[in-house]
Amino acid sequence: MATVLDLRRTDDPRDSIHRIVEALAKGHVVGIPTETVYGLAADGLNPDAVERLAQLKGRPPSSPLVLSVRGHEAILDYVCEWSPLAQRLARRCMPGPLTLVVPCHSEASVATRLHPRVRQWVVGEQGCVGFRVVDHPVITQIHQYLRGPLVLTSANLSGSNPPTRGQEVVEQFGDALPLMLDDGPTRYGGASTVVRVVGHQYEILRHGAIEAAAMNDFAKPLIVLVCTGNTCRSPMAEGILKQRLAAKGEDWKQVNVISAGVAANDGAMAAMQAIEVMEAQGIDISCHASRPLSDAIMHRADVVLTMTRGHRAAILAAWPEMANCVHTLRHDGGDIADPVGGPVELYEQCAAQIASELDQWLAELGDDFLPQLVNSVEGIDKASQSPHDQSLRENAPRSTPPNVAGDERSDDQESV
Repeated sequence: MATVLDLRRTDDPRDSIHRIVEALAKGHVVGIPTETVYGLAADGLNPDAVERLAQLKGRPPSSPLVLSVRGHEAILDYVCEWSPLAQRLARRCMPGPLTLVVPCHSEASVATRLHPRVRQWVVGEQGCVGFRVVDHPVITQIHQYLRGPLVLTSANLSGSNPPTRGQEVVEQFGDALPLMLDDGPTRYGGASTVVRVVGHQYEILRHGAIEAAAMNDFAKPLIVLVCTGNTCRSPMAEGILKQRLAAKGEDWKQVNVISAGVAANDGAMAAMQAIEVMEAQGIDISCHASRPLSDAIMHRADVVLTMTRGHRAAILAAWPEMANCVHTLRHDGGDIADPVGGPVELYEQCAAQIASELDQWLAELGDDFLPQLVNSVEGIDKASQSPHDQSLRENAPRSTPPNVAGDERSDDQESV
């Protein structure tokens, strides 16, 4: 019988984590909790351990397993070049209950350096790999001690329900596991949502803890316009951009646009001159309420356009990792002058300059900036298909609504 380490009965889990890491280093398969369901894990750099995991699971090589990595940034080592959509979903949903399936066929991909006996279990024929960044403190700490990824799968035999309690893992695998970490019922009580992304197209291969409506919302781009107090320039820019996007067609209405200020207070209305100038163009910003730029906004932003160089510098001082997303609105790197306190004519000149620059930005945003949900594998370029995708689709629910948090269907699923 597996040795069960109950995390609920200890104030300091470090000893249990060290024992799990030691077992992994010795090539053992272990049972671990995640925020979705319990999983079986093996060291991704040990081919014997990975093969043992696959044998326990009862999966053929045509049904690849998932890689668990310490953060979504680590996935870039495998994909080498994010598509905007894949990066958006990784940034917004990881760590969390998402399995992200993406092509990793570049010659520079870390996937090419995995042992061939590991690759056969985690890489699909066309180079697709599924990734998890588990939102559980134990898994986070385990990754701190490992040189490479974990190979991870739900801790159920084929044909059994993915377990949401540690005892269920022990009942299914008995003496096959040397160690099992028990942390009680999992947070979501159901498996992760599995999404495959190829370019700007995405497909929900398996509904899970993230509902379909939320997943579709996560896929939508966000453009943020930034000035100082969020009462003059950026509210006008927000209104103009929304008008321009609506004019481009229905698909472009899914782009979210907001404005904020680097030194703004909450709830201030737009300047009266700005409201008047926008009203003359058929744009209503009379209900605008200012907001400060925040971590929550920056975490979701795809493009941040600033009115001045100073705004950009202030943002990058606080969020240096966003350097590739933050730009001055003016393409020449110059400033949009602040009309605050000036006459309506000055606001008109400012609005005209903003509109001209936004038109240039819109011309540069191609259709690949927009996410496209496809409802079947056939909807995505067949060259990108892999057994990983086909297997996940075959195991996806067919006739139930897209909300399976707490679902108890019998469904053989590779991904936790």
